[in-house]
Amino acid sequence: MRGYAAIGLYRPKDPKNLGAVMRSAGCYGASLVALQGARFAQASTDTQKAHRHIPVIETEDLFSVLPVGCRVVAVEFIKSARPLPTLTHPERAMYMFGPEDGSLPGDVLARCDDVVYIPTEYCLNLSMTASTVLYDRMMKRGEWVHAQARVA
Repeated sequence: MRGYAAIGLYRPKDPKNLGAVMRSAGCYGASLVALQGARFAQASTDTQKAHRHIPVIETEDLFSVLPVGCRVVAVEFIKSARPLPTLTHPERAMYMFGPEDGSLPGDVLARCDDVVYIPTEYCLNLSMTASTVLYDRMMKRGEWVHAQARVA
């Protein structure tokens, strides 16, 4: 498939969730993980050691590391967001996630091209949210066919 998925993490709190996000990034073919407001720490939950295969960038502003033509999709459990099932994933996307114990601030949300939420009874933790979004992207874009070929 053409295009790429990048992950932007705004002030992630827990290294275990960060490790699980890295693992999901490896499983679902994300091309980049960028962190704002946290130091990268390898966690036991990154069983693939995905940080060795997927670039991890630490930055003071996630928008400063956006590739040209990349669209930013915030994933936030707020009323103004639309449900993830209605999203047509951009060819080149960075999915931006807030901290486990908070939300993306309004000035960050205002700079995003789209804001979606995952329709659940309660909010998910950071790693589950990232996994769900990357899975949704893979399924809607038909990328599961390529993943299926690797299993055979």
